[in-house]
Amino acid sequence: MNKNETTLLMLSKKAKFAGLFLALLAASPFVKAQNSPTVTVGGKVFKDLNKNGKLDVWEDTRLSVDKRIDAIISQMTNEEKVNLLIGTGMPGIEVLTGPVGDSKQGLVPGAAGGTASFDRFGIPATVVADGPAGLRISPTRKNDSKTYYATAFPVGTALASTWNKTLLEQVGKAMGNEVKEYGVDVLLAPALNIQRNPLNGRNFEYYSEDPLISGKTAAAIVNGIQSQGVGTSVKHFAANNEETNRLTINAHVSERAMRELYLRNFEITVKESQPWTVMSSYNKINGVYTSDSKDLLTQVLRNEWGFKGIVMTDWFGGFPGFESIRSGGISDVVKQMNAGNDLLMPGIPAQKKVLLEALNSGKVSQDVINLNVKRILEYVFRTPTFAQYKYSDKPNLDEHAAVTRNAATEGMVLLKNENNTLPFADKHKEVSLFGVTSYAWITGGTGSGSVNNKHTVSLLEGLNAAGYQLDKELVDLYKPFAEKEQASEKENRKKRGILALPERLPEMKLDDAFYAKKAETSEIAFVTLGRNSGEGGDRRVENDFNMAAEEINMLDKITKAFHSKGKKVVVILNIGGVIETASWKDKVDAILLAWQPGQEGGHSVADVISGKINPSGKLTMTFPVNYTDHASAKNFPGIPVENPKEVTYQEGVYVGYRYFNTFGVKPSYEFGYGKSYTDFEYSNIKISSKSFNSNIDVTIDVKNTGKVAGKEIVELYLSAPKQSIDKPKSELKAYAKTKDLKPGESQTLTMTLNPKDLASFETGKSAWVAEAGNYKISVGASSLDIRLTSEFSVPKELMVEKVQHILPADEKFEDLKP
Repeated sequence: MNKNETTLLMLSKKAKFAGLFLALLAASPFVKAQNSPTVTVGGKVFKDLNKNGKLDVWEDTRLSVDKRIDAIISQMTNEEKVNLLIGTGMPGIEVLTGPVGDSKQGLVPGAAGGTASFDRFGIPATVVADGPAGLRISPTRKNDSKTYYATAFPVGTALASTWNKTLLEQVGKAMGNEVKEYGVDVLLAPALNIQRNPLNGRNFEYYSEDPLISGKTAAAIVNGIQSQGVGTSVKHFAANNEETNRLTINAHVSERAMRELYLRNFEITVKESQPWTVMSSYNKINGVYTSDSKDLLTQVLRNEWGFKGIVMTDWFGGFPGFESIRSGGISDVVKQMNAGNDLLMPGIPAQKKVLLEALNSGKVSQDVINLNVKRILEYVFRTPTFAQYKYSDKPNLDEHAAVTRNAATEGMVLLKNENNTLPFADKHKEVSLFGVTSYAWITGGTGSGSVNNKHTVSLLEGLNAAGYQLDKELVDLYKPFAEKEQASEKENRKKRGILALPERLPEMKLDDAFYAKKAETSEIAFVTLGRNSGEGGDRRVENDFNMAAEEINMLDKITKAFHSKGKKVVVILNIGGVIETASWKDKVDAILLAWQPGQEGGHSVADVISGKINPSGKLTMTFPVNYTDHASAKNFPGIPVENPKEVTYQEGVYVGYRYFNTFGVKPSYEFGYGKSYTDFEYSNIKISSKSFNSNIDVTIDVKNTGKVAGKEIVELYLSAPKQSIDKPKSELKAYAKTKDLKPGESQTLTMTLNPKDLASFETGKSAWVAEAGNYKISVGASSLDIRLTSEFSVPKELMVEKVQHILPADEKFEDLKP
């Protein structure tokens, strides 16, 4: 180490679980490395990365990156190759796994892990960190008075509900800036698994039950993040649709369902944004761990889609459960290497030992290893760390607070608004603020999807800042109650261990006379209902998906008291995923779905409630009447019930609205639904051709016919002929969002259909096929609120894409058919 470089690594005594699947809050102050010395050859100056005083081939920037990397690989020992292919570990992980040997603390405390350094080549250690709602690192460091807070952005469901690609890219840029300025190379995000079932504990991180909105949302965020010169890791590839026994569960899925739903979202993201990395998931598909699957990681991802980056495992991916590590269990490192899973994370010495033996004995070939090493070195060469970027540790958090506040408002969905209950802009009349969550606001879910932000704006704080007159007696009662319950819940979770799930906070018991008194003095009641979930476990039906008895009791009493005085009740949903609404929605006057809207959430809700912002979000998933109305409910989380080992995706492609709309099951709120404070008229649908050739453009006019400015999301659904195979009634194939239209203003929107949009996957032909016949275009404000239709024909069958069969079945079953 030369005298200009000082690296102080100090591990904290207490390593806390941080996340993605585990990351760590260990403290480690450091001084950033100075630039490398230089070498001058032929009048040109080069960095002397390994400080040996001469120009090595890999330091010669006149050569292609390819040649420079090949020069490194040709000199690497087997041990060095293995050290690059297996991550540097995660200090503190022993609380979960038992002793696993040496773990190196990276330069950014609280990061999830990284890759190894090689001084003789001048290859630095790179840093990866969680997560989907913003950067997750330690906010404080030992012997360091500075703070390292990051911005908590809205959760995935909230971001997707904006249907606004430009805004999502802005969110990505803000996230990427924090990643870069805090010295991290890759953000372990976004997460885009399909919301197959509403009980998945991590649905808050994910975007939709539909692959188009999932893929487009993720692509916009990736493009935003990577525009800052840092990488992403799109996850969890693939069919990682539950948290129960997530490291061992075997998902039985047909090839058609895989290709049309569970891979299609990743395909869109990979092709439209080229993420630096893809993260393979924990689960097995048809008996094979995804990190062992050459079909997935090489055939589909690289050969079919043209992915150019690296694949890393999820943390301990391919291990048969965390508990297996204690007894010496490890992943099948040879299978993972052969599959094209380049980087094993977080990496433990036992994996290195086995892989080195396999490489030395020829059990795994040099060709395979060299290819995986090359891809990792290509990644390293792209990083800010390799470029010796002087990061500031001072991202513009104020600017990013404005970005998250704006994104959160745009993702809010107005589910109900009887008689224009909202906006409520009267700042002189008193407001009663009920519900423990109004005071103990939920920023986002737990686990790797959470963020260490400095402060979360509660609804109480947001309404106060907006100038609302809140009933003081209520605030004085609720505030200490909420603080006590929040502290108690956190303490209980701590006792239950690092993967403990958050619990719903109890509601305060108030009597009828008290509610009646508040209805006398207040003009309106705002009631927040809250739900939280997290990594490591799935949600329950009772007291979680369904309302708790005490919540129904509270709503009944409030609505009875306020309605008897001719006053309104507004429910605000501070939730990460779907809940039951059908049994209580008729009791209240307005419902605002605020999601878990990030650190500025209270301000964002106030912006919408006051009418400062007109809500324009729409649902990217179905809100069913009952949980059991979902086709997947029969097969979730799997069998045997008490300890699931396998789950069968018997519903095939009939997930979410594809099931509800095809089988005529009435939802509480349908996919694509969302109200506004204004009204929009759709007219003048035109299609570029009545006969499909290479693509079709669809144009429509949207006019704001109401009294206030607003944005409208326009959804295009396609119904295809069903002669060869069964198909959903209609599927989302394109969407667009208007600008902010003033009253009376119109905008013409254009959406395009390509051949693959028409095609379904026909397993018998191993191809994406668009059948000959008539296709119906339906354009509307939701999947059920169709405003305009048109038709075109495909004269003869189109073989859009021929592919190899993948992921052979390990169990016989028939997909559901209408």
